[in-house]
Amino acid sequence: MNLNYLAVVGVTAVTVLGCSPSRSSYDSYELYPVRLGELTEMEYTPSATTFTLWAPTADEVRVLLYESGHEGNPYETVALKAGKEGTWSAVVKEDLNGRFYTFHVKIGEKWLGENPGINARAVGVNGKRAAILDLRTTDPVGWDKDVRPPLNSPADIVLYEMHHRDFSIHPTSGIENRGKFLALTETGTRSPEGLKTGIDHLVELGVTHVHLLPSYDYASVDETRLEDNVYNWGYDPVNYNVPDGSYATDPYDPAVRIREFKEMVQALHNAGIRVVLDVVYNHTFHTEDSAFERTVPGYFYRQREDGSLANGSGCGNETASDRAMMRKYMIESVLYWVNEYHLDGFRFDLMGVHDIETMNEIRKAVDKVDPTIYIYGEGWAAEAPQYPADKLAMKENIYLMPGIAAFSDEMRDALRGPFSNDKQPAFLAGVPGEEESVKFGIVGAIRHPQIDYVAVNYSDTPWASQPTQMISYVSCHDDMCLVDRLKASVSDLTPERLARLNKLAQTVVFTSQGVPFMYAGEEVMRDKKGVHNSYKSPDEINAIDWNRKSENRSVYEYYKALISLRKAHPAFRMGDADLVREHLEFLPVEGSNLIAYRLKDHANGDAWQDIIVAFNSNSTPVALQIPEGSYTVVCREGKINEQGLGTLSGGQIQVPAESALILYK
Repeated sequence: MNLNYLAVVGVTAVTVLGCSPSRSSYDSYELYPVRLGELTEMEYTPSATTFTLWAPTADEVRVLLYESGHEGNPYETVALKAGKEGTWSAVVKEDLNGRFYTFHVKIGEKWLGENPGINARAVGVNGKRAAILDLRTTDPVGWDKDVRPPLNSPADIVLYEMHHRDFSIHPTSGIENRGKFLALTETGTRSPEGLKTGIDHLVELGVTHVHLLPSYDYASVDETRLEDNVYNWGYDPVNYNVPDGSYATDPYDPAVRIREFKEMVQALHNAGIRVVLDVVYNHTFHTEDSAFERTVPGYFYRQREDGSLANGSGCGNETASDRAMMRKYMIESVLYWVNEYHLDGFRFDLMGVHDIETMNEIRKAVDKVDPTIYIYGEGWAAEAPQYPADKLAMKENIYLMPGIAAFSDEMRDALRGPFSNDKQPAFLAGVPGEEESVKFGIVGAIRHPQIDYVAVNYSDTPWASQPTQMISYVSCHDDMCLVDRLKASVSDLTPERLARLNKLAQTVVFTSQGVPFMYAGEEVMRDKKGVHNSYKSPDEINAIDWNRKSENRSVYEYYKALISLRKAHPAFRMGDADLVREHLEFLPVEGSNLIAYRLKDHANGDAWQDIIVAFNSNSTPVALQIPEGSYTVVCREGKINEQGLGTLSGGQIQVPAESALILYK
């Protein structure tokens, strides 16, 4: 998430920050009873529907029943009875299928306002009211036989980050359901030049995981006015456990968004691609009007000492993952997406807001279902959260979270320049001094004897125990895309040079020992018209023009070959810190802006012996000393061919300007 992203404009302060007078025995959040069973709030059968709400500070709770998801008054109001563990419940003995409901909590003399509950799993348009339905009726044909594509190791992952509209909304996509979940179910789609788009493009490119920007129910797009084509990334949560209606073909029918999301996952699985969901548990769009605050005021958010809302998210509030029921909520929410929607991974927005224990408990719970589900996140926060720093899931604490990864801003900014200054260049532009930071990323943020950590830009010590705990990347949805960043920071940038530097950047990423991550459209040289923070920019800025696949065919083919190269050779993805230290040796170089290393001794069982990788960001070729021998060149001057581009012999070679060179014995 962009640290400047403030999509929660208009958030109001919490006016109730503790327990009601009639519940004064709860003088600490730690004393609130914990609901031991699952946090299910609505259980439907044709004969009866049970409503259960955890509201330990309430004096009265009602459920209001509606015929419509957005119109009219309630046709019935049902009082819930207080029970154990702070819960309230009621049973309505009739078939409520197709109806809608809200909860209403009273504390003291104040009714807090209707809400769909914190755990709504189906909603009407814009998520104001929860829906009653049998979830099994939303399963696509064959859903019970849907399985995750095989994954032997997290080191084998290739992540592709996309926004639903960006990927398919442009007319050149050739997709019928443009901007919808169903866009990723269509096969046979083509650009005007006849090149593959959509899911066929992903298969052709070779990515293993699609990372979807937030796809749960969010606030900033009015689902009743989709004709306005309002755009947002979706980092403004409302209902965490329901797909967003703006990506469905009918946002009014609660079943449609659920069924179409499942059809999308099923289609990607059938194509051999796993699905990662971007989750934003660190803050909510609303505060006082949120389901959290209208259910148990103050509990789900952290406060400063003066009682005001903490703001580690930079968006007006920060959630309290360390509190028992918020932790339980997050764990159950992740498991719900795993079990109901068959998701294969999660990217945690501003993961540094959450506590280490919660993240480890999530990892533990997911492992019981499938340990190959991948979890990673942003190892930072927008502001200092109201929780001890040594207990937060920050990047520097990743070594305390086995099986959880974080993004490496060390590698990113060393390659292209700092997040804080779009115009400041770095290694790609031939600026000296970033070599150790790039090498830090090459080894996967682990300890390596040849790296001078004092010279690394942001971390003076390694923070990953294993290389698969580091996400290697040079661009993502935040900040400028790679093309725009290069245009903004590199002088004398011709189209040919732009393509060279683009290829050089991603070669560093995809040959590193971390898990490679790319932003959708970089492979066809997308731009965003120079917009740094496009979270609410229109399609004219964000959409991928698929004509670019033809216009920049050499760049696309390079990306495709680069991914294939990584997949074919285990030396580039050893997945184990000890193996990296044993087999990856940096070579001595003269001058700056040249990095070279050797993958030696059949690294990780690779058929290629003594692989040499060199990155030269100088504007002229440079000499490099390598071990004597006869080598086959597989990457040179912006071309990749695993069968060979020629041979080299001797102990000294020339590394071409502004490009990568890869050769092997």
